[in-house]
Amino acid sequence: MNLKGNTVLITGGASGIGLALAERFLQAGNTVIICGRREDKLNEAKTNFPKLHTRVCDVASETERIALFEWATKEFPDLNVLVNNAGIQMRTDLQNFQLSWKEQQNEIAINFEAPVHLSILFIPFLKKQANPVIINVTSGLAFNPGAFASVYSATKAALHSFTQTLRYQLTDTNINVIEVAPPAVDTDLSAPGLHTFGVPLNEFADAVFEKLKTDELEFGYSTSEAGRKASPEERKQIFNRINPPKK
Repeated sequence: MNLKGNTVLITGGASGIGLALAERFLQAGNTVIICGRREDKLNEAKTNFPKLHTRVCDVASETERIALFEWATKEFPDLNVLVNNAGIQMRTDLQNFQLSWKEQQNEIAINFEAPVHLSILFIPFLKKQANPVIINVTSGLAFNPGAFASVYSATKAALHSFTQTLRYQLTDTNINVIEVAPPAVDTDLSAPGLHTFGVPLNEFADAVFEKLKTDELEFGYSTSEAGRKASPEERKQIFNRINPPKK
């Protein structure tokens, strides 16, 4: 992927992995637009990185996704990179379900419905652009699910499958489709303090940018890369390690 001179839209770009990638795209000489649900977090990001362009958008909403597409393509006619990064992770006990279905449905909408719909919206536009790319951020849990986040793992597995078929369907176009599968990264994905054991955010973001310089279309980092490449027997072992036997 050419990492300079692009116009990049990153969903979920106000914090965590999205903001770390936005920072690196800016440093590499790109125009960067980020969107997110919280205006205060977007304003904070812009204060730290004044060259960012921001847009409040809840990608769980079909109406807001369409509005984002219409605004972004009008205001940034050279937009050529879509990064479907927005995601939430909920710790769900399926036997003792405490959430409303609307809350659970929101996780599915943000993690899977949104990147599918946004990809479909942007494909005709991106086909007309120079060096167009769709980057889908999945997870190591797409390959080796965590029972503690069963719905999250399922949405990421679904997005992995969609990314593979999207790449196939776009073979005869100029659009490259890249999948980034993070391991646990030290962010506030589930809640503050739950991922402090993960890979440092800057270490992961730097590794992603190094990989984007290559021709690899699917990659993880650290444990997620090992899990992505694991054999069926190795995946059983990983699953048992991630999900210890219930007492």
